[in-house]
Amino acid sequence: MIPFKDDNPTRSFPFVTLLIIALNISFFILQLLSPRDSQDIVLAYGAIPRDILSLHSDQPIPAALTVFTSMFMHGGLLHIGGNMLYFWIFGNNIEDKLGHLRFVFFYLFCGVCAAYAHALSAPHSVVPMIGASGAISGILGAYLLLFPTARVHSIVFFGFFIQVIRIPALIVIGFWAIIQFVSGFITQGIPHQGGTAWFAHVGGFAVGLLTIKLWLPRGNRTW
Repeated sequence: MIPFKDDNPTRSFPFVTLLIIALNISFFILQLLSPRDSQDIVLAYGAIPRDILSLHSDQPIPAALTVFTSMFMHGGLLHIGGNMLYFWIFGNNIEDKLGHLRFVFFYLFCGVCAAYAHALSAPHSVVPMIGASGAISGILGAYLLLFPTARVHSIVFFGFFIQVIRIPALIVIGFWAIIQFVSGFITQGIPHQGGTAWFAHVGGFAVGLLTIKLWLPRGNRTW
């Protein structure tokens, strides 16, 4: 199941969503064009669990800062393509609901929480984490709570047949969330040299889901 758009119009132009997408793409292009070895770049700007928990790093930039720089780095075209697709589908409505400035802080807050959720799940790991997926997971959690019945156009594969159907966000995001939780707990305790930071997704999603109403402007809060 691959979502590609929703039936959830916005009242305001999502320029922050577009700006964040543009920044991610720009940093990815800079990664590709850099004369430095890609592994050196990831080590320098990725969020290393051991370092961000101890706030000590052997890299040239402070460990705390890598929590933010890591959000704008990606490991390949599929990585950044998938992240930006999900962010575009669901981010514009959260920006519309929060307002532009609140949306920036909410996005970064979810990303920071996601990084530390991953770090706490592997506190001694020296494998750097990169990608916007932790912050975007927070956006998905917020969308699930605020717009559970919004219809999401998704490509669904039935063997050799492909069908585009409109599915409630509750099912699309809920299915995604279940995969993250199950994968995270299955792989917990297994040594990793890389791969997906499942608990960053779990942590970001949980934080977005549980705190989004606290971020809403007062007039838009319903409990």
